[in-house]
Amino acid sequence: MRRRWLRPLWTFLALLLLMEAWLWDHLEPVVARVVGLVPWGRLKDWIRRVIETLPPWAALGVFVVPLIVLLPLKFFEVYFIATQQWLAAVLVLVLAKLLGLGVTAFVFDATRDKLLQMAWFRRMYDWFMEARAWAHAQTEPIHQRLRQMAWLLRPRRAGRFMRRLMRLRRVAYRNRTA
Repeated sequence: MRRRWLRPLWTFLALLLLMEAWLWDHLEPVVARVVGLVPWGRLKDWIRRVIETLPPWAALGVFVVPLIVLLPLKFFEVYFIATQQWLAAVLVLVLAKLLGLGVTAFVFDATRDKLLQMAWFRRMYDWFMEARAWAHAQTEPIHQRLRQMAWLLRPRRAGRFMRRLMRLRRVAYRNRTA
């Protein structure tokens, strides 16, 4: 009984995790392309070389860089919100999120090998990868049902699907009144 009540909670948590992972998987290449348009090739190569010389614990400190890069944008966000310039605030917020994603993705890509040398980080990374696989397993039945529904709603099938749905509705109504 208890497991039945917890199932929606676990499904919700799995969906949140998958949404975050999906956003990362789909936005990171887009942001990487946009960041790649800026001719920072030498700077990025230099940063990678510097990171390679750092010990693993110091590579963790490199994650302060996105905070420093985004700090001026956060001040702009607060200013625009305080002056009730909502469109500008939203634009700066979206820009900050995309820039933060791009910088964080670059920093993580550059530091991943160093960070995985630390046992606690490797355990946390492995746990997250297992949690992601778990989330996929939790939501796969829902995903399959949604695919079936989408297939049923195709233009040539929509009429048949609606007739079946109306028939199920009538049967359910008859059973309820009986």
